[in-house]
Amino acid sequence: MFYDTKDLDDGEIFLRLVTKSEGKKDKGWLPAYYFDICSKKGIKLGNCDLRIGHNDKTYIGGNIGYNVDLEHRGNNYAAKACRLLFKLARKHDLGYLYITCDPDNIASYKTCESLGGDFVEIRDIPKDNDMYREDKTKVKIYRFDI
Repeated sequence: MFYDTKDLDDGEIFLRLVTKSEGKKDKGWLPAYYFDICSKKGIKLGNCDLRIGHNDKTYIGGNIGYNVDLEHRGNNYAAKACRLLFKLARKHDLGYLYITCDPDNIASYKTCESLGGDFVEIRDIPKDNDMYREDKTKVKIYRFDI
């Protein structure tokens, strides 16, 4: 079940729904929302997504993913988008979320820390995980009680 997302607006940015996915149980993919992060003027600043539920893949890959386009970095747009996604996650009664990042991605883990995430661990990515096939070997894992 997906919820209306028109309220994902903080006055500075809003999340524009691009698509929803029912997930693929055979691959362990959970239902998800995919958004563009947009300025109030509608300029695309980046993108983000929210995966609904918890499994081994969200522990390694996170419930939330985000990317801010290079020319818009340094404005805390990722953190602002995450706060809006936390609001949506609460509608789904998730209770907690994981956000993971490359341990060398300083901007991303500073975003997690600024949002109040609790550092859990740095974990090796399993060889059967899609991220491993993208030459990623470790993730830094943060938990957010929402």
